[in-house]
Amino acid sequence: MPYLLDTNVFIQSKNLYYGFDFCPVFWDWLDRGNKSHIVFSIEKVRDELIAGDDELADWAKQRGADFFLPPSTSTLPSLELISEWAKNSKYEPSAVNTFLQVADYYLVAQAHAERFTVVTHEVVSNSLKIIKIHNACISHNLKVMSPYEMLRAEKARFVLA
Repeated sequence: MPYLLDTNVFIQSKNLYYGFDFCPVFWDWLDRGNKSHIVFSIEKVRDELIAGDDELADWAKQRGADFFLPPSTSTLPSLELISEWAKNSKYEPSAVNTFLQVADYYLVAQAHAERFTVVTHEVVSNSLKIIKIHNACISHNLKVMSPYEMLRAEKARFVLA
């Protein structure tokens, strides 16, 4: 089952759980997962990471369209569907406008178009002031999970030699 990773997976991994300096195997695992065609993200996430201008930005710059997928023609109908859902839901207009301008919208649409599982640290929210990835995924019958659920599902092992 292929996965699409949200921006926050990379940022929180770098800042908290899997820093480049003490857990490089996590980043190696992502690369191996990508080469095995199970771990991806999207171009818009890469753009957000590069804006950070740090070690994570450098890491993202070294990965191209094989890792950070560009939108495909099959994504266009899903972009329209997700956009209409956001506009016709009960979310505040500012929440809709924000959602349609950030990577989350594109991530959900690409996952919908290509049947990826979305991986994020976000959780479901009842707030009408922000559209969360989980809410958009659930509304479109997309599988969504945390990075830890993905790692367990893929039986990732970060073991010292």
